[in-house]
Amino acid sequence: MGMHMLQEEDPPILGRAVDSTPAKPPERITLPGKIVTLEPVDVNAHAEALYEDSHGPGKEHLWRYMPDGPFADRAAFHAALQQKAISADPLLFTIVDNASHRAVGHAAFLRIDLKNRSIEVGNVLFTSRLQRTTGATEAMYLLARYIFEDLGYRRYEWKCDSLNTRSREAALRLGFTFEGIFRQHRVVKGRNRDTAWFSMLDSEWPTRKASFERWLAPSNFDAAGRQKESLERLHP
Repeated sequence: MGMHMLQEEDPPILGRAVDSTPAKPPERITLPGKIVTLEPVDVNAHAEALYEDSHGPGKEHLWRYMPDGPFADRAAFHAALQQKAISADPLLFTIVDNASHRAVGHAAFLRIDLKNRSIEVGNVLFTSRLQRTTGATEAMYLLARYIFEDLGYRRYEWKCDSLNTRSREAALRLGFTFEGIFRQHRVVKGRNRDTAWFSMLDSEWPTRKASFERWLAPSNFDAAGRQKESLERLHP
């Protein structure tokens, strides 16, 4: 039998009605946390620490899946960071450790779609001082809370090279849902990139937020700082 073709008398098949109010654009504001704080990029305050902790022997892997870098020298890195500091999309934040007041990474909002209320987190650089720490998770929590609760987005995206297994694992751990692979999506540094897409929705945020806050609570860590329950297990 052939496929059923819609006739004029068939009822319309449409998506559910949603609020069409545009989202607000993210601003260069400070997002304070207990362990880390996200700050607008300040090249004078942040560039040197970021360069030192992301360049040199044994640190090349930090740039493997990044769209740029590593940089030839300090001057090149500082110049690139200065350009990122004035960009509105991507809008970059520096992640600063509250105890040392040292810049330990950065992350950006990009593909900012106000009409459709969709935004992506990307350009995520975690130096060794931030990797696998509670502060790294808190930074991602602060960004998600900001876009859902303050700016009114309905879709939060995470994308990465499909070969970047650590990024894909991180997305799932943080509560994003895998949506598929966009084949031959981009050419990055002269190489093919198939892109893995993940998303988190505004309807999912309340339960994700509760999981983040339960995981980040001091009671979830023992005297040695080891987690008692993993974030993945706390997600519904």
